[in-house]
Amino acid sequence: MHSAAQEEGCHIFNDFGCGFQAPTTELFFPAPWVEFGLPGTSGITKYLLVLIIATLVSMAFWYFTTRNPKVVPTRAQSVAELFVGFVRDQITRNTMGKAGDKYIPLMVTLFIFIFTMNVMGLIPGLQLPVTSNLAFPAVLALFIYILWNAVGIRRHGVGAHFKARMVPAGVPGYLLPVVVPIEAISNFVIRPFTHAVRLFAVMFAGHLLLAVFAAAGFYMFNPMTPMGPLLGGVSVLYSGIALFGFLVFTVFELFIMAVQAYVFVLLASVYIGEAMEGAH
Repeated sequence: MHSAAQEEGCHIFNDFGCGFQAPTTELFFPAPWVEFGLPGTSGITKYLLVLIIATLVSMAFWYFTTRNPKVVPTRAQSVAELFVGFVRDQITRNTMGKAGDKYIPLMVTLFIFIFTMNVMGLIPGLQLPVTSNLAFPAVLALFIYILWNAVGIRRHGVGAHFKARMVPAGVPGYLLPVVVPIEAISNFVIRPFTHAVRLFAVMFAGHLLLAVFAAAGFYMFNPMTPMGPLLGGVSVLYSGIALFGFLVFTVFELFIMAVQAYVFVLLASVYIGEAMEGAH
């Protein structure tokens, strides 16, 4: 996707009147390879390919680490047990108690799956985190939202579940006309919305930041410019700084990817634990 000016040497130091070309929306909205529905809006895209790869990687991880469990765990089995122990001790037990142990498989699977989808943004040739498309975090958040309501209704009944979510204990009756609508919107609209948007927004911003640093390093690299080798050296220096920033933010982004998977699962566990408890 280079213009004629770029082919002639378009970069930040040039005589063509062109400068840095920022990453385009194609980073997040790749054109469908096979279209269906409205043209250009739906179909089989790179997101689907990366999603399939992330799913297969997640499945392969559990298959190869748990296919032959032993009393004295192997290294691979120890890694799987480490994830399970972390989710149990740091998430489910803290939010649901021992009663939430039955949800450990779900929470561990969510953690690994979301982290794998995030990491796809760092894999050369793919470089697209699945969760940078709002549709995917929205589906996961919708699943947790439905499960949260289902658990609450099953344990406490329809009326008690929705009353606990909309009528806080101890609120004077004259304040209920104000409090109830606020609580209803907060729990049944804002909660699932923010659950999805938090993951999407962070991954979107992180992917864009890495793309800017990578593109800047490429466009500023020009050892010999039309204005002389000295300026070319400055260009190479700036390119090196941009690439160094790219490497630093790549490591930081890997950490953020893990944190976002943790936060999503933690909130899911909090919501389900709240439904199990029933109190507001």
